[in-house]
Amino acid sequence: MEHTTIVHGDERGIEPTIERYPDRTRINHWLVALLFICAALSGLAFFHPAFFFFTALFGGGPWTRILHPFFGVLMVLGFVFLFFQVWRDNFWTERDTAWTRRAPELLKGHEDNMPDVGKYNAGQKIVFWVFGLCLVLLLITGFMFWQPWFADFFPILLRRIAVVVHALAAVVLIISVIIHIYAAIWVKGSIRAMTRGTVSPAWARQHHRLWYRDMGGEK
Repeated sequence: MEHTTIVHGDERGIEPTIERYPDRTRINHWLVALLFICAALSGLAFFHPAFFFFTALFGGGPWTRILHPFFGVLMVLGFVFLFFQVWRDNFWTERDTAWTRRAPELLKGHEDNMPDVGKYNAGQKIVFWVFGLCLVLLLITGFMFWQPWFADFFPILLRRIAVVVHALAAVVLIISVIIHIYAAIWVKGSIRAMTRGTVSPAWARQHHRLWYRDMGGEK
């Protein structure tokens, strides 16, 4: 159960804060992020010759080939744990539909014209579910051509299709992660939420007013 963590500045000289992510969620997030980097770089090394130099990070071509699927499996397992910590806050609502319709206003910098949102806005929810879908596709297709353990259980045509789907899902996932990082940088104060676990009341009120109210920020 989430709770409000506020330290009164007038008593201790510390800026009031609201807890957004507990320690376990932040640790989980950064482990998944680290495994994503390893999986993405090792996968890109075999996606195109121009990226083959990434194999130097993992001990050469053979080791990169061996380690890549393990990075992927561990990344998916890490995301599963993260998924069950935040999935309830990512259900789609009518308010999210209204938010997407007004998204051009947000891109113009007119955030005040956007509907009030809960812990996550519609854009964040879309990215979350795209992450989940891409990881499921990557996991299933990866097993279908994972040599020498599982590939022989599938016909060659199915393996070839799996390779294409795997590559497309990886590209979509990488693009989604780039969007995720850009949004975190663009909305000042977001990175602090995943490094320190807290945000300022002003940040919560401006960007996630419904969540701010749920946390007791407004009576």
